[in-house]
Amino acid sequence: MTARYLVLAGGLSHERDVSLKSGRRVLDALRHEGVEADLRDADASLLATLAEVPYDAVFVALHGGAGEDGALREVLDVAGVPHVGATPDACRIAWDKPTAKSLARRAGLATPASVVLPHAAFRELGAAAVLDRLVGHLGLPLMVKPARGGSALGCTTVDKPDELPAAMVSCFSYGEAALVERFVEGTEVAVTVLDTGDGPRALPAVEIVPVSGVYDYTARYTAGQTDFFCPARLAPPVEAAVAEAAVAAHTTLGLRDLSRVDLVVDADGVPQLLEVNTAPGMTETSLLPMAVEAAGLSFGALLHELLQQAAARTP
Repeated sequence: MTARYLVLAGGLSHERDVSLKSGRRVLDALRHEGVEADLRDADASLLATLAEVPYDAVFVALHGGAGEDGALREVLDVAGVPHVGATPDACRIAWDKPTAKSLARRAGLATPASVVLPHAAFRELGAAAVLDRLVGHLGLPLMVKPARGGSALGCTTVDKPDELPAAMVSCFSYGEAALVERFVEGTEVAVTVLDTGDGPRALPAVEIVPVSGVYDYTARYTAGQTDFFCPARLAPPVEAAVAEAAVAAHTTLGLRDLSRVDLVVDADGVPQLLEVNTAPGMTETSLLPMAVEAAGLSFGALLHELLQQAAARTP
């Protein structure tokens, strides 16, 4: 009997449009390989569909909380449908950037110094006083980002103290807690980690050079707004260190199948972990497909292999 797979995309997060593009590309790549697959949204009819159609496995192409906070994967597990990617518990850990950074730091990985500030504390303790302390503690420049979120939504680089209040307000519009990090100058890279049954391995790193200097939402999803180099232009020892750090982050957070690890290589050649994505983008400007191509792999064949691997697991 021919296996049949489902690609989930869309959802109701701020990243819905990107997710739909990812889902369509995944579907096209699978069908190009002759794989029987369907694409659908994650809505109120999903469980009824899963009960009616015996899908062998699901590929989650939902971004933001809908696909990365573990809730949807928990539902798939309860429904008895295997899925590609991390377990619900591992997703919850990776989705919470401060928690992921803390675990990575304990495992010996470098990550920028940071402070987590919930909206309530920001408001109740006095915004001006809190922000002064932040600048005094972390210095400038800073990166302000939602503690939980993706696609650089709500992220702002702060070069001067008077830019910080607006950055915090923008961040809080996407979540209840802000992660304020020391901004690390260096080479920004993204590393795809794959595990198709023989242990996690790093694909060639993608070097990210946004035209504007900031890899924000526009730079990520608008063709021509960012230059990419894959493999990244790194010296061999640094390239090896980046790959090692990415695999270590993937392993430390208990991930499986695939992830994308974002890092910046500082002036001393040390990879600094920024965050780990359990549902990486699959669009025409996304980084994982670039790494897959640079590694000499077929995108569609890889997706099929991951779905077959998931289908062989007991959910």
